[in-house]
Amino acid sequence: MSKKTAVRTIDGIEIDMGSGNVFADLGLPDADKLKIKSGLVIEITKAMRKLGLTQKAAAERMGIPQPKVSAMMRGDFTNLSERKLMDCLNRLGYDIEIKIRPAAESVGHLMLAFA
Repeated sequence: MSKKTAVRTIDGIEIDMGSGNVFADLGLPDADKLKIKSGLVIEITKAMRKLGLTQKAAAERMGIPQPKVSAMMRGDFTNLSERKLMDCLNRLGYDIEIKIRPAAESVGHLMLAFA
């Protein structure tokens, strides 16, 4: 496991506070990318529900095979790039804005924000 950011005691129980990225806390490679992808998949899932789409209808609309939608809904999105997930959201009626600004630290961070 990777290093946690802080330790707190709540009701006498010591708790390791996470970094805000569960993938990094688990020590997974490409944790920043996994966090971004998982956020995009969550929004795709919300959009499908809001639109009342079946996996088959969503697959047709997003331009991907239904088995990939099924895998995505089960949390397996490793076979889809961030760009493809953004394209899926576009096809479901969402705009995506990428904002670039100077970092406060020497190395910048990827961040996903939803309106």
